[in-house]
Amino acid sequence: MVTTLVGRYEVTETLGGGGFAITYLARDIMQPSKPLCVVKQLRPNQTHPRVIDFFNKEAAILEKLGKHLQIPQLLAHFQEEDNLYIVQEYIQGHDLSQEISPGKRLSEDYVSKLLKDILEVLSFVHKYGVIHRDIKPQNLMRRQEDGRIFLIDFGAVKELGSLMLNSRGEIASSVVIGTPGFMPTEQGLGKPCLASDVYALGMTAIQALTGLQPFELEENPQTGEVIWLEQAQVSQNLAEVISKMVRRHYSLRYSSATDALQGLISQAQSIPPIPSTQLNPPIPSSSQPTKPKSPINFSRRKTLQILGFAGGGFLLTAGGKTLFDSVSKSNLETLNLETFDFETVTVNASGNIINRQSGSAKYFAEDLGNGVTLEMAEIPGGEFLMGSPADEKERRDRESPQHQVTVKPFFMGKFAVTQAQYQTIMGLNPSHFEGEKRPVEQVSWNEATEFCQKLTEKTGRKYRLPSEAEWEYACRAGTTTPFHFGETITTDLANYAGTKTYANEPKGKYREQTTEVGNFPPNAFGLCDMHGNVWEWCQDTWHGNYNGAPNDGSAWVKNGDDSLMVLRGGSWYVSPNNCRSASRYSDTARDYISLLIGFRVVCAVGRDF
Repeated sequence: MVTTLVGRYEVTETLGGGGFAITYLARDIMQPSKPLCVVKQLRPNQTHPRVIDFFNKEAAILEKLGKHLQIPQLLAHFQEEDNLYIVQEYIQGHDLSQEISPGKRLSEDYVSKLLKDILEVLSFVHKYGVIHRDIKPQNLMRRQEDGRIFLIDFGAVKELGSLMLNSRGEIASSVVIGTPGFMPTEQGLGKPCLASDVYALGMTAIQALTGLQPFELEENPQTGEVIWLEQAQVSQNLAEVISKMVRRHYSLRYSSATDALQGLISQAQSIPPIPSTQLNPPIPSSSQPTKPKSPINFSRRKTLQILGFAGGGFLLTAGGKTLFDSVSKSNLETLNLETFDFETVTVNASGNIINRQSGSAKYFAEDLGNGVTLEMAEIPGGEFLMGSPADEKERRDRESPQHQVTVKPFFMGKFAVTQAQYQTIMGLNPSHFEGEKRPVEQVSWNEATEFCQKLTEKTGRKYRLPSEAEWEYACRAGTTTPFHFGETITTDLANYAGTKTYANEPKGKYREQTTEVGNFPPNAFGLCDMHGNVWEWCQDTWHGNYNGAPNDGSAWVKNGDDSLMVLRGGSWYVSPNNCRSASRYSDTARDYISLLIGFRVVCAVGRDF
């Protein structure tokens, strides 16, 4: 039998409940579209007039809070028999426990954005003197339609179900509201304050950064302070903010969300985060100037001359030396290679297009099922100079020394792996910026490797992550300039933080999110988005420079830091210098995930890899 409350709210399912309250999903049948809503049935110990009066006052506060765009609206409140009811807007989406989960470390960028977002909402709440009392991942809801995060399940609502009159005739709650681990000491003693919410949000941030639940963290035996920094990859600036948020005594914390937000903003505007813990290393200060770049004569730049590769062709280097055939003809025949045409562009230091060239390449389409395919472009073998020259603007020592590398032919994804492709192979989509044609992100090196293994099993062909040498060779596509587009990039050519510039080009767009793959012009191999959009995992373990690096194009995994892997290409979030062909990033563990990081795959048909 369908339950209908006050002749209006038709209950469709039970979402959850405890001793004092039950939450239902319902439809408002008095509205033409019968929209979904959330109904909370509160069962107080008593329905004394003073309890009802308190209920009405709390509902009035919830109505005010619901005017914020990131707090569910209060639609109604009423009493039926001995029960009290709150009706709120239904937010379709998922709570952040699906993103902030045990064993899963999220990026500093994710956490910084989350803190800023929630502190702004919480500042609005604290303005009314209201304490949420139960901030945790489960009470942060990401709306499906636009990714906006909502603050839900205020402690005041839970408390309404436990109200009673004490022996002195005062309104009191019979329970302590909060969640162990996220709830600070004073709240556990029944004396919450605004700083209690700051603590809970700080603990949420720590779980996101470390992958550890609050009860898994140790405390200093002398001070009782939470020990967490050694478990996280985080800049000093953000670490200071979070550490102050979770101080044991409330008087040592930020006094409110507003104070915490000011602290977060102040730190962000002060000293740049330490390079080893960010994906956007700071530009050297004036006290450490970069070496000026020498003028470049385009006509004297050497490039690879690639001839007749498809179907058993050959490659000539800049010096005219034949290296080796491409993938054998018999192997190519099993792939049903097709030709695709494209146009490449070259820009000068001002970002102006100075050349357009028609190109073509061979590719095969791997059928993944469900109408989803993976397009793999044929990359000719050859020699190239890996790393950056000493006069390249904003280069780093990690890109030295330049060294000659010989790369065998292989196939590489025309695009980074998309969400549709990842979903088809892995059965899930972890991405923050959802869209079938957008690159998958929030994928660790381990997960990217697992994808390759499953793809290999499905297709019978060997797939893997590219070696770092293969990645740079494929990105350059015969060029020696900082970008395969030339002397710089613009936001018409790539997705990066366009409010920053590299050479003399004008500032452009900062899209603040990924874009669909293939939106920008390809390089001479037909590969798209090699600059920006998402960082891409490589096979190699991290080495601080190229001393001792292999020269055969293979992944460099010996004598490096086995816990840290290499990222290439830059992302939508970083400045253009981090998107250069030679730019490389470290300090990323195998289990590290970020909404800045994705990957693309290679296939070495007909040879070992």
